[in-house]
Amino acid sequence: MQACAMRNEHRLAPSLMESKPATVCVPVCVSRASELPRAIRRAAEVADIIELRLDSLAEAELKELKQNLLVYLSESNLPKILTLRSADQGGGASNDSAARLGFWSSLMRLPDDCRIDLELDLATSFAGRESVRELKVDWRRVICSHHDFTGLPRDLEKIYERMAATSAGILKIAVQAHDAVDCLPIFRLLERARGEGREMIAIAMGQSGIMTRVLGPSRGAFLTYGSLDDENATASGQLTAKDLRQIYRIDRIDGRTEIFGIIGKPVGQSLSPAIHNAAFASAKVNAVYLPLEVTNANEFMRRMAHPGTRELDWNLCGLSVTAPHKSIVTSRLDSIDPAAKAIGAVNTIVIRDEQTHGYNTDAHGFISALRPKVGALRNVRCAIAGAGGAARAALWALREEGASTTLFAREPEKARVVAEQFGADCRSLAGADFSQFQVVINATPLGTRGKNESQTVATSAQLGGVRLAYDLVYNPLETLFLREARAAGCDTLSGIEMLVAQAIEQFRLWTGKQPEVEVMRLAAMKALQPSEAFCASEN
Repeated sequence: MQACAMRNEHRLAPSLMESKPATVCVPVCVSRASELPRAIRRAAEVADIIELRLDSLAEAELKELKQNLLVYLSESNLPKILTLRSADQGGGASNDSAARLGFWSSLMRLPDDCRIDLELDLATSFAGRESVRELKVDWRRVICSHHDFTGLPRDLEKIYERMAATSAGILKIAVQAHDAVDCLPIFRLLERARGEGREMIAIAMGQSGIMTRVLGPSRGAFLTYGSLDDENATASGQLTAKDLRQIYRIDRIDGRTEIFGIIGKPVGQSLSPAIHNAAFASAKVNAVYLPLEVTNANEFMRRMAHPGTRELDWNLCGLSVTAPHKSIVTSRLDSIDPAAKAIGAVNTIVIRDEQTHGYNTDAHGFISALRPKVGALRNVRCAIAGAGGAARAALWALREEGASTTLFAREPEKARVVAEQFGADCRSLAGADFSQFQVVINATPLGTRGKNESQTVATSAQLGGVRLAYDLVYNPLETLFLREARAAGCDTLSGIEMLVAQAIEQFRLWTGKQPEVEVMRLAAMKALQPSEAFCASEN
Protein backbone atom coordinates (compact mmCIF):
# COMPACT_ATOMS: atom_id res chain seq x y z
CA MET A 1 0.00 0.00 0.00
CA GLN A 2 2.69 2.46 0.95
CA ALA A 3 4.74 1.54 -2.10
CA CYS A 4 1.91 2.78 -4.29
CA ALA A 5 1.45 6.04 -2.41
CA MET A 6 5.12 6.92 -2.29
CA ARG A 7 5.66 5.95 -5.90
CA ASN A 8 3.27 8.59 -7.22
CA GLU A 9 3.67 11.32 -4.61
CA HIS A 10 6.29 13.18 -6.62
CA ARG A 11 3.82 13.45 -9.53
CA LEU A 12 1.12 15.21 -7.53
CA ALA A 13 0.78 18.96 -7.89
CA PRO A 14 1.27 20.83 -4.59
CA SER A 15 -2.31 22.09 -4.67
CA LEU A 16 -3.55 18.50 -4.75
CA MET A 17 -1.57 17.63 -1.66
CA GLU A 18 -3.42 20.44 0.19
CA SER A 19 -6.96 19.82 -1.06
CA LYS A 20 -9.81 21.87 0.37
CA PRO A 21 -12.82 20.10 1.90
CA ALA A 22 -15.37 18.88 -0.64
CA THR A 23 -18.48 21.00 -1.17
CA VAL A 24 -21.62 19.04 -2.08
CA CYS A 25 -24.41 20.90 -3.87
CA VAL A 26 -27.86 19.28 -3.75
CA PRO A 27 -30.26 20.30 -6.56
CA VAL A 28 -33.92 20.82 -5.70
CA CYS A 29 -36.55 20.27 -8.42
CA VAL A 30 -40.23 20.77 -7.66
CA SER A 31 -43.25 21.44 -9.85
CA ARG A 32 -44.93 23.94 -7.50
CA ALA A 33 -43.35 26.91 -5.78
CA SER A 34 -45.20 26.06 -2.56
CA GLU A 35 -43.25 22.79 -2.40
CA LEU A 36 -39.91 24.60 -2.18
CA PRO A 37 -39.80 25.16 1.61
CA ARG A 38 -40.06 21.47 2.44
CA ALA A 39 -37.65 20.49 -0.36
CA ILE A 40 -35.11 23.06 0.82
CA ARG A 41 -35.31 21.78 4.39
CA ARG A 42 -34.76 18.20 3.21
CA ALA A 43 -31.80 19.19 1.05
CA ALA A 44 -30.27 21.13 3.93
CA GLU A 45 -29.86 17.88 5.86
CA VAL A 46 -27.19 16.61 3.43
CA ALA A 47 -26.02 19.66 1.45
CA ASP A 48 -23.33 22.30 1.75
CA ILE A 49 -25.00 24.34 -1.00
CA ILE A 50 -28.56 24.05 -2.35
CA GLU A 51 -29.37 24.59 -6.03
CA LEU A 52 -32.93 25.65 -6.81
CA ARG A 53 -33.79 24.41 -10.30
CA LEU A 54 -36.37 27.04 -11.20
CA ASP A 55 -36.76 25.62 -14.72
CA SER A 56 -38.89 22.85 -13.21
CA LEU A 57 -41.59 25.46 -12.49
CA ALA A 58 -44.29 26.52 -14.96
CA GLU A 59 -44.72 30.22 -15.82
CA ALA A 60 -47.46 30.79 -13.22
CA GLU A 61 -45.36 29.12 -10.54
CA LEU A 62 -42.37 31.30 -11.44
CA LYS A 63 -44.49 34.38 -10.77
CA GLU A 64 -45.35 33.07 -7.31
CA LEU A 65 -41.70 32.26 -6.73
CA LYS A 66 -40.62 35.82 -7.49
CA GLN A 67 -43.19 37.17 -5.04
CA ASN A 68 -42.02 34.92 -2.20
CA LEU A 69 -38.39 34.26 -3.13
CA LEU A 70 -36.79 35.78 -0.03
CA VAL A 71 -39.16 33.79 2.18
CA TYR A 72 -38.24 30.56 0.40
CA LEU A 73 -34.52 31.31 0.59
CA SER A 74 -34.81 31.85 4.34
CA GLU A 75 -35.85 28.21 4.86
CA SER A 76 -32.15 27.37 5.24
CA ASN A 77 -29.09 29.44 6.01
CA LEU A 78 -27.02 27.41 3.56
CA PRO A 79 -25.76 29.18 0.41
CA LYS A 80 -28.06 28.86 -2.62
CA ILE A 81 -27.68 28.68 -6.39
CA LEU A 82 -30.59 29.78 -8.58
CA THR A 83 -30.76 28.06 -11.96
CA LEU A 84 -33.18 28.56 -14.85
CA ARG A 85 -31.76 25.99 -17.26
CA SER A 86 -32.82 26.30 -20.90
CA ALA A 87 -34.06 23.31 -22.88
CA ASP A 88 -31.01 23.44 -25.14
CA GLN A 89 -28.84 23.06 -22.06
CA GLY A 90 -30.79 20.15 -20.61
CA GLY A 91 -33.39 22.04 -18.56
CA GLY A 92 -37.06 22.87 -18.78
CA ALA A 93 -36.98 26.62 -19.42
CA SER A 94 -37.52 28.41 -22.71
CA ASN A 95 -34.63 28.78 -25.12
CA ASP A 96 -35.73 32.37 -25.74
CA SER A 97 -32.80 34.49 -24.58
CA ALA A 98 -34.97 37.58 -24.20
CA ALA A 99 -37.36 35.74 -21.88
CA ARG A 100 -34.53 34.44 -19.75
CA LEU A 101 -32.85 37.84 -19.66
CA GLY A 102 -36.15 39.32 -18.57
CA PHE A 103 -36.54 36.81 -15.77
CA TRP A 104 -33.14 37.49 -14.25
CA SER A 105 -33.51 41.24 -14.67
CA SER A 106 -36.83 41.19 -12.83
CA LEU A 107 -35.51 39.55 -9.70
CA MET A 108 -35.13 41.65 -6.60
CA ARG A 109 -31.66 42.00 -5.12
CA LEU A 110 -30.53 38.62 -3.84
CA PRO A 111 -28.86 37.77 -0.52
CA ASP A 112 -25.07 37.85 -0.49
CA ASP A 113 -24.81 34.06 -0.18
CA CYS A 114 -26.95 33.44 -3.28
CA ARG A 115 -25.37 32.67 -6.64
CA ILE A 116 -27.04 32.44 -10.04
CA ASP A 117 -26.22 30.05 -12.88
CA LEU A 118 -26.24 31.68 -16.32
CA GLU A 119 -25.62 29.69 -19.49
CA LEU A 120 -22.71 30.95 -21.59
CA ASP A 121 -24.97 32.56 -24.20
CA LEU A 122 -26.90 34.41 -21.51
CA ALA A 123 -23.81 35.54 -19.63
CA THR A 124 -22.40 36.88 -22.90
CA SER A 125 -25.66 38.69 -23.66
CA PHE A 126 -25.75 40.29 -20.25
CA ALA A 127 -22.12 41.34 -20.46
CA GLY A 128 -22.77 43.09 -23.78
CA ARG A 129 -25.82 45.05 -22.65
CA GLU A 130 -25.86 48.64 -21.52
CA SER A 131 -28.35 47.50 -18.90
CA VAL A 132 -25.89 45.08 -17.31
CA ARG A 133 -26.71 46.64 -13.95
CA GLU A 134 -30.17 45.12 -14.28
CA LEU A 135 -28.64 41.87 -13.08
CA LYS A 136 -28.93 42.46 -9.38
CA VAL A 137 -26.12 40.21 -8.23
CA ASP A 138 -22.39 40.60 -7.94
CA TRP A 139 -20.76 39.08 -11.06
CA ARG A 140 -18.29 37.36 -8.78
CA ARG A 141 -21.22 35.21 -7.66
CA VAL A 142 -22.33 34.32 -11.18
CA ILE A 143 -21.74 30.78 -12.45
CA CYS A 144 -21.21 30.80 -16.22
CA SER A 145 -22.19 27.33 -17.45
CA HIS A 146 -22.13 25.18 -20.57
CA HIS A 147 -23.56 21.68 -21.03
CA ASP A 148 -23.15 19.16 -23.84
CA PHE A 149 -25.24 16.00 -23.61
CA THR A 150 -23.90 14.43 -26.81
CA GLY A 151 -20.29 13.92 -25.79
CA LEU A 152 -16.99 15.75 -25.63
CA PRO A 153 -17.01 18.85 -27.85
CA ARG A 154 -13.90 19.17 -29.98
CA ASP A 155 -13.59 22.82 -29.05
CA LEU A 156 -13.77 22.25 -25.29
CA GLU A 157 -10.74 24.46 -24.60
CA LYS A 158 -12.20 27.27 -26.73
CA ILE A 159 -15.49 27.02 -24.85
CA TYR A 160 -13.55 27.38 -21.63
CA GLU A 161 -11.77 30.45 -22.99
CA ARG A 162 -15.08 32.06 -23.99
CA MET A 163 -16.39 31.44 -20.50
CA ALA A 164 -13.20 32.74 -18.90
CA ALA A 165 -13.59 35.96 -20.91
CA THR A 166 -16.82 36.77 -19.05
CA SER A 167 -16.89 38.45 -15.66
CA ALA A 168 -18.38 35.38 -13.98
CA GLY A 169 -16.67 34.35 -10.77
CA ILE A 170 -17.24 30.62 -11.35
CA LEU A 171 -17.08 28.62 -14.57
CA LYS A 172 -19.01 25.38 -15.07
CA ILE A 173 -18.63 22.82 -17.85
CA ALA A 174 -20.57 19.53 -17.94
CA VAL A 175 -20.19 17.12 -20.87
CA GLN A 176 -21.37 13.59 -21.56
CA ALA A 177 -18.74 10.88 -21.14
CA HIS A 178 -18.99 7.64 -23.11
CA ASP A 179 -15.79 6.11 -21.75
CA ALA A 180 -13.72 6.73 -18.64
CA VAL A 181 -10.95 8.21 -20.80
CA ASP A 182 -13.39 11.03 -21.64
CA CYS A 183 -12.70 12.29 -18.11
CA LEU A 184 -9.13 13.26 -19.05
CA PRO A 185 -10.05 16.62 -20.66
CA ILE A 186 -12.22 17.44 -17.64
CA PHE A 187 -9.32 17.01 -15.25
CA ARG A 188 -7.12 19.05 -17.60
CA LEU A 189 -9.66 21.89 -17.44
CA LEU A 190 -9.61 21.78 -13.65
CA GLU A 191 -5.83 21.93 -13.71
CA ARG A 192 -5.87 24.85 -16.14
CA ALA A 193 -8.45 26.78 -14.12
CA ARG A 194 -6.47 26.18 -10.95
CA GLY A 195 -3.33 27.47 -12.63
CA GLU A 196 -5.17 30.57 -13.84
CA GLY A 197 -6.74 31.24 -10.45
CA ARG A 198 -10.32 30.63 -11.67
CA GLU A 199 -13.01 28.83 -9.70
CA MET A 200 -14.33 25.94 -11.78
CA ILE A 201 -16.92 23.19 -11.74
CA ALA A 202 -16.06 20.51 -14.31
CA ILE A 203 -18.11 17.34 -14.65
CA ALA A 204 -18.27 14.39 -17.01
CA MET A 205 -21.86 13.15 -16.99
CA GLY A 206 -22.97 9.55 -17.36
CA GLN A 207 -21.73 6.38 -15.70
CA SER A 208 -18.33 6.83 -17.33
CA GLY A 209 -17.90 10.20 -15.66
CA ILE A 210 -18.57 9.32 -12.03
CA MET A 211 -14.89 9.64 -11.16
CA THR A 212 -15.04 13.38 -11.92
CA ARG A 213 -17.87 13.79 -9.42
CA VAL A 214 -15.96 11.99 -6.66
CA LEU A 215 -12.41 13.21 -7.35
CA GLY A 216 -13.23 16.68 -8.69
CA PRO A 217 -13.20 18.54 -5.35
CA SER A 218 -9.81 17.09 -4.40
CA ARG A 219 -8.49 18.43 -7.70
CA GLY A 220 -9.79 21.94 -7.21
CA ALA A 221 -13.43 21.80 -8.33
CA PHE A 222 -15.54 24.46 -6.62
CA LEU A 223 -18.22 21.88 -5.84
CA THR A 224 -19.71 18.56 -6.87
CA TYR A 225 -23.40 17.76 -7.25
CA GLY A 226 -25.17 15.10 -5.20
CA SER A 227 -28.87 14.30 -5.46
CA LEU A 228 -31.27 14.20 -2.55
CA ASP A 229 -32.02 10.55 -3.34
CA ASP A 230 -31.96 8.12 -6.28
CA GLU A 231 -35.25 9.45 -7.66
CA ASN A 232 -34.18 13.09 -7.69
CA ALA A 233 -30.97 13.04 -9.74
CA THR A 234 -30.82 15.96 -12.17
CA ALA A 235 -28.17 14.48 -14.47
CA SER A 236 -26.94 11.09 -15.62
CA GLY A 237 -24.30 9.61 -13.34
CA GLN A 238 -25.18 11.90 -10.43
CA LEU A 239 -24.64 10.10 -7.12
CA THR A 240 -26.69 10.83 -4.04
CA ALA A 241 -25.22 13.25 -1.52
CA LYS A 242 -25.51 10.49 1.06
CA ASP A 243 -23.46 8.07 -1.05
CA LEU A 244 -20.83 10.73 -1.77
CA ARG A 245 -20.32 11.19 1.95
CA GLN A 246 -20.94 7.71 3.36
CA ILE A 247 -19.70 5.34 0.65
CA TYR A 248 -17.03 7.44 -1.08
CA ARG A 249 -16.10 9.54 1.98
CA ILE A 250 -15.62 12.50 -0.33
CA ASP A 251 -14.76 14.79 2.59
CA ARG A 252 -11.62 12.72 3.27
CA ILE A 253 -10.24 12.46 -0.27
CA ASP A 254 -7.01 14.40 -0.75
CA GLY A 255 -3.84 14.25 -2.82
CA ARG A 256 -2.54 11.29 -0.82
CA THR A 257 -5.67 9.18 -1.20
CA GLU A 258 -4.94 5.91 -2.96
CA ILE A 259 -7.38 5.21 -5.77
CA PHE A 260 -8.87 1.86 -6.76
CA GLY A 261 -11.77 1.04 -9.03
CA ILE A 262 -13.67 -1.46 -11.12
CA ILE A 263 -13.42 -1.31 -14.91
CA GLY A 264 -16.04 -2.89 -17.14
CA LYS A 265 -19.26 -2.12 -18.96
CA PRO A 266 -21.66 -1.80 -17.29
CA VAL A 267 -20.45 -1.14 -13.75
CA GLY A 268 -23.17 1.18 -12.48
CA GLN A 269 -24.86 -1.53 -10.39
CA SER A 270 -21.66 -3.15 -9.12
CA LEU A 271 -21.58 -3.80 -5.37
CA SER A 272 -17.79 -3.53 -5.28
CA PRO A 273 -17.62 0.22 -4.48
CA ALA A 274 -19.82 -0.33 -1.43
CA ILE A 275 -17.84 -3.40 -0.32
CA HIS A 276 -14.32 -2.01 -0.74
CA ASN A 277 -15.03 1.50 0.48
CA ALA A 278 -16.55 0.04 3.64
CA ALA A 279 -13.43 -2.08 4.10
CA PHE A 280 -11.12 0.91 3.59
CA ALA A 281 -13.10 2.94 6.11
CA SER A 282 -13.07 0.13 8.67
CA ALA A 283 -9.31 -0.36 8.27
CA LYS A 284 -8.72 3.42 8.41
CA VAL A 285 -7.00 3.31 5.01
CA ASN A 286 -6.83 6.58 3.04
CA ALA A 287 -8.26 5.10 -0.15
CA VAL A 288 -11.31 5.31 -2.37
CA TYR A 289 -12.80 2.77 -4.79
CA LEU A 290 -14.63 4.03 -7.89
CA PRO A 291 -16.88 2.60 -10.62
CA LEU A 292 -15.02 3.22 -13.89
CA GLU A 293 -17.18 2.44 -16.92
CA VAL A 294 -14.73 1.57 -19.68
CA THR A 295 -15.57 0.83 -23.30
CA ASN A 296 -12.03 0.43 -24.63
CA ALA A 297 -9.89 -1.43 -22.10
CA ASN A 298 -6.69 -1.09 -24.12
CA GLU A 299 -7.06 2.70 -24.26
CA PHE A 300 -7.85 2.90 -20.57
CA MET A 301 -4.85 0.81 -19.58
CA ARG A 302 -2.54 2.87 -21.77
CA ARG A 303 -3.86 6.36 -21.09
CA MET A 304 -5.07 6.09 -17.51
CA ALA A 305 -3.72 3.00 -15.75
CA HIS A 306 -0.14 2.05 -16.59
CA PRO A 307 2.32 4.26 -14.65
CA GLY A 308 4.61 4.56 -17.67
CA THR A 309 1.99 5.87 -20.10
CA ARG A 310 -0.90 7.31 -18.08
CA GLU A 311 -1.90 10.87 -18.93
CA LEU A 312 -3.44 11.65 -15.55
CA ASP A 313 -1.51 12.32 -12.38
CA TRP A 314 -3.62 10.26 -10.02
CA ASN A 315 -2.69 7.82 -7.31
CA LEU A 316 -4.18 4.76 -9.03
CA CYS A 317 -3.02 1.68 -7.13
CA GLY A 318 -5.28 -1.15 -8.23
CA LEU A 319 -8.27 -2.26 -10.27
CA SER A 320 -10.99 -4.85 -10.33
CA VAL A 321 -11.84 -6.04 -13.83
CA THR A 322 -15.25 -7.26 -14.91
CA ALA A 323 -16.93 -8.15 -18.20
CA PRO A 324 -16.11 -7.69 -20.98
CA HIS A 325 -12.46 -6.88 -20.19
CA LYS A 326 -11.12 -9.82 -18.14
CA SER A 327 -9.29 -11.40 -21.05
CA ILE A 328 -8.52 -8.19 -22.94
CA VAL A 329 -6.42 -6.63 -20.18
CA THR A 330 -4.03 -9.58 -19.98
CA SER A 331 -2.01 -8.28 -22.92
CA ARG A 332 -1.60 -4.90 -21.21
CA LEU A 333 -0.02 -6.14 -17.97
CA ASP A 334 3.62 -6.44 -16.96
CA SER A 335 3.05 -9.75 -15.19
CA ILE A 336 0.23 -12.25 -14.67
CA ASP A 337 -0.21 -14.66 -11.79
CA PRO A 338 -0.02 -18.36 -12.85
CA ALA A 339 -3.63 -18.99 -11.80
CA ALA A 340 -4.91 -16.06 -13.87
CA LYS A 341 -2.82 -17.22 -16.81
CA ALA A 342 -4.24 -20.74 -16.57
CA ILE A 343 -7.81 -19.47 -16.29
CA GLY A 344 -7.23 -17.01 -19.13
CA ALA A 345 -8.77 -14.08 -17.28
CA VAL A 346 -7.67 -11.34 -14.90
CA ASN A 347 -10.13 -9.81 -12.45
CA THR A 348 -7.63 -7.99 -10.21
CA ILE A 349 -4.78 -5.62 -11.07
CA VAL A 350 -2.18 -4.44 -8.58
CA ILE A 351 -0.17 -1.35 -9.58
CA ARG A 352 3.10 -1.25 -7.71
CA ASP A 353 6.68 -0.17 -8.37
CA GLU A 354 5.76 1.37 -11.74
CA GLN A 355 4.32 -1.93 -13.00
CA THR A 356 0.95 -3.62 -13.39
CA HIS A 357 0.38 -7.15 -12.06
CA GLY A 358 -2.65 -9.31 -12.86
CA TYR A 359 -4.42 -11.86 -10.64
CA ASN A 360 -7.65 -13.85 -10.60
CA THR A 361 -9.45 -13.88 -7.25
CA ASP A 362 -12.65 -15.37 -8.69
CA ALA A 363 -11.25 -18.89 -8.31
CA HIS A 364 -10.19 -18.20 -4.73
CA GLY A 365 -13.58 -16.71 -3.90
CA PHE A 366 -15.41 -19.59 -5.55
CA ILE A 367 -13.61 -22.27 -3.54
CA SER A 368 -13.53 -20.29 -0.29
CA ALA A 369 -17.31 -20.08 -0.34
CA LEU A 370 -17.80 -23.71 -1.41
CA ARG A 371 -15.39 -25.49 0.94
CA PRO A 372 -17.32 -24.87 4.21
CA LYS A 373 -20.40 -26.43 2.61
CA VAL A 374 -18.76 -29.52 1.13
CA GLY A 375 -15.44 -30.04 2.88
CA ALA A 376 -12.75 -31.88 0.93
CA LEU A 377 -13.55 -31.77 -2.78
CA ARG A 378 -11.36 -34.59 -4.06
CA ASN A 379 -13.43 -36.86 -6.31
CA VAL A 380 -16.61 -34.90 -5.57
CA ARG A 381 -18.77 -34.96 -8.71
CA CYS A 382 -19.45 -31.36 -9.79
CA ALA A 383 -21.58 -30.07 -12.67
CA ILE A 384 -20.96 -26.53 -13.95
CA ALA A 385 -23.55 -24.81 -16.14
CA GLY A 386 -21.98 -22.18 -18.38
CA ALA A 387 -18.78 -21.71 -20.37
CA GLY A 388 -17.82 -18.08 -19.70
CA GLY A 389 -15.29 -16.45 -17.39
CA ALA A 390 -17.05 -17.51 -14.19
CA ALA A 391 -17.22 -21.12 -15.39
CA ARG A 392 -13.52 -21.09 -16.30
CA ALA A 393 -12.57 -19.88 -12.83
CA ALA A 394 -14.77 -22.55 -11.24
CA LEU A 395 -13.35 -25.31 -13.45
CA TRP A 396 -9.76 -24.33 -12.65
CA ALA A 397 -10.44 -24.12 -8.90
CA LEU A 398 -12.24 -27.47 -8.82
CA ARG A 399 -9.47 -29.15 -10.82
CA GLU A 400 -6.92 -27.85 -8.31
CA GLU A 401 -8.99 -29.41 -5.52
CA GLY A 402 -9.16 -32.77 -7.30
CA ALA A 403 -12.89 -32.69 -8.01
CA SER A 404 -14.50 -34.52 -10.92
CA THR A 405 -16.03 -31.92 -13.24
CA THR A 406 -18.52 -31.87 -16.10
CA LEU A 407 -19.36 -28.74 -18.06
CA PHE A 408 -22.92 -28.21 -19.28
CA ALA A 409 -23.53 -25.67 -22.05
CA ARG A 410 -26.23 -24.64 -24.49
CA GLU A 411 -23.77 -25.20 -27.33
CA PRO A 412 -21.57 -28.07 -26.12
CA GLU A 413 -19.54 -28.22 -29.32
CA LYS A 414 -18.32 -24.66 -28.76
CA ALA A 415 -17.80 -25.23 -25.04
CA ARG A 416 -15.83 -28.44 -25.50
CA VAL A 417 -12.57 -26.52 -25.96
CA VAL A 418 -13.05 -24.91 -22.55
CA ALA A 419 -13.93 -28.23 -20.93
CA GLU A 420 -10.92 -30.02 -22.38
CA GLN A 421 -8.61 -27.23 -21.23
CA PHE A 422 -9.53 -28.04 -17.63
CA GLY A 423 -9.89 -31.81 -17.95
CA ALA A 424 -13.69 -31.78 -17.77
CA ASP A 425 -16.36 -33.66 -19.68
CA CYS A 426 -18.83 -31.61 -21.73
CA ARG A 427 -22.56 -32.16 -22.21
CA SER A 428 -25.63 -30.32 -23.43
CA LEU A 429 -27.49 -28.20 -20.88
CA ALA A 430 -30.85 -28.79 -22.55
CA GLY A 431 -32.82 -31.34 -20.51
CA ALA A 432 -29.76 -32.33 -18.48
CA ASP A 433 -30.14 -34.86 -15.65
CA PHE A 434 -28.05 -33.75 -12.67
CA SER A 435 -29.07 -36.55 -10.31
CA GLN A 436 -25.66 -38.24 -10.55
CA PHE A 437 -23.82 -35.11 -9.35
CA GLN A 438 -23.17 -34.07 -5.77
CA VAL A 439 -22.74 -30.37 -6.53
CA VAL A 440 -24.43 -28.37 -9.31
CA ILE A 441 -23.12 -24.87 -10.05
CA ASN A 442 -24.85 -22.18 -12.06
CA ALA A 443 -22.18 -20.05 -13.74
CA THR A 444 -24.60 -18.47 -16.23
CA PRO A 445 -26.59 -15.20 -15.92
CA LEU A 446 -29.87 -17.15 -15.76
CA GLY A 447 -31.86 -16.11 -12.71
CA THR A 448 -30.43 -12.60 -12.36
CA ARG A 449 -32.88 -9.86 -11.48
CA GLY A 450 -34.46 -8.43 -14.60
CA LYS A 451 -35.18 -10.19 -17.87
CA ASN A 452 -33.44 -13.42 -16.77
CA GLU A 453 -35.08 -13.64 -13.34
CA SER A 454 -37.72 -16.17 -14.35
CA GLN A 455 -35.18 -18.56 -15.87
CA THR A 456 -33.19 -21.40 -14.33
CA VAL A 457 -30.56 -23.87 -15.51
CA ALA A 458 -32.43 -26.72 -13.81
CA THR A 459 -35.81 -27.54 -12.28
CA SER A 460 -36.45 -29.54 -9.12
CA ALA A 461 -37.11 -32.61 -11.27
CA GLN A 462 -33.57 -32.39 -12.65
CA LEU A 463 -31.94 -31.93 -9.24
CA GLY A 464 -33.15 -34.96 -7.32
CA GLY A 465 -30.32 -36.49 -5.27
CA VAL A 466 -28.03 -33.47 -5.60
CA ARG A 467 -26.32 -32.50 -2.34
CA LEU A 468 -25.66 -28.79 -2.99
CA ALA A 469 -26.86 -26.22 -5.53
CA TYR A 470 -24.43 -23.30 -5.83
CA ASP A 471 -25.62 -20.24 -7.76
CA LEU A 472 -22.97 -17.69 -8.70
CA VAL A 473 -25.74 -15.15 -9.25
CA TYR A 474 -26.17 -13.08 -6.09
CA ASN A 475 -29.15 -10.85 -6.89
CA PRO A 476 -31.70 -11.92 -5.98
CA LEU A 477 -30.21 -13.81 -3.06
CA GLU A 478 -32.70 -16.60 -3.69
CA THR A 479 -32.86 -17.26 -7.41
CA LEU A 480 -35.33 -19.53 -9.15
CA PHE A 481 -32.53 -22.11 -9.42
CA LEU A 482 -32.04 -22.10 -5.64
CA ARG A 483 -35.79 -22.33 -5.03
CA GLU A 484 -36.03 -25.31 -7.38
CA ALA A 485 -33.05 -26.90 -5.64
CA ARG A 486 -34.60 -26.41 -2.21
CA ALA A 487 -37.81 -28.01 -3.47
CA ALA A 488 -35.71 -31.01 -4.50
CA GLY A 489 -34.23 -31.27 -1.01
CA CYS A 490 -30.82 -29.78 -1.86
CA ASP A 491 -28.70 -27.57 0.34
CA THR A 492 -28.09 -24.17 -1.34
CA LEU A 493 -25.36 -21.53 -1.59
CA SER A 494 -25.82 -17.98 -2.92
CA GLY A 495 -23.25 -16.15 -5.02
CA ILE A 496 -23.00 -13.37 -2.44
CA GLU A 497 -20.53 -15.53 -0.50
CA MET A 498 -18.24 -15.85 -3.52
CA LEU A 499 -18.52 -12.13 -4.21
CA VAL A 500 -17.38 -11.24 -0.71
CA ALA A 501 -14.69 -13.92 -0.61
CA GLN A 502 -13.04 -12.77 -3.83
CA ALA A 503 -13.24 -9.14 -2.62
CA ILE A 504 -11.44 -10.12 0.58
CA GLU A 505 -8.58 -11.55 -1.48
CA GLN A 506 -8.46 -8.39 -3.61
CA PHE A 507 -8.19 -6.27 -0.47
CA ARG A 508 -5.27 -8.39 0.75
CA LEU A 509 -3.47 -8.08 -2.59
CA TRP A 510 -3.88 -4.29 -2.64
CA THR A 511 -3.17 -3.49 0.99
CA GLY A 512 -1.34 -6.43 2.52
CA LYS A 513 -3.95 -6.32 5.29
CA GLN A 514 -6.75 -8.60 6.45
CA PRO A 515 -10.10 -6.79 6.07
CA GLU A 516 -13.04 -6.92 8.44
CA VAL A 517 -14.96 -9.69 6.70
CA GLU A 518 -18.28 -8.96 8.37
CA VAL A 519 -18.00 -5.28 7.41
CA MET A 520 -17.63 -6.28 3.76
CA ARG A 521 -20.50 -8.75 3.93
CA LEU A 522 -22.85 -6.25 5.57
CA ALA A 523 -21.92 -3.59 3.01
CA ALA A 524 -22.72 -6.03 0.21
CA MET A 525 -26.08 -6.97 1.70
CA LYS A 526 -27.02 -3.33 2.27
CA ALA A 527 -26.04 -2.29 -1.25
CA LEU A 528 -27.79 -5.30 -2.74
CA GLN A 529 -31.27 -4.14 -1.82
CA PRO A 530 -31.84 -1.55 -4.61
CA SER A 531 -29.35 -2.87 -7.14
CA GLU A 532 -29.64 -4.87 -10.31
CA ALA A 533 -28.04 -8.26 -10.58
CA PHE A 534 -24.63 -9.37 -11.63
CA CYS A 535 -22.89 -12.71 -11.54
CA ALA A 536 -20.74 -13.21 -8.42
CA SER A 537 -17.59 -13.07 -10.51
CA GLU A 538 -18.33 -9.45 -11.43
CA ASN A 539 -14.78 -8.48 -10.50
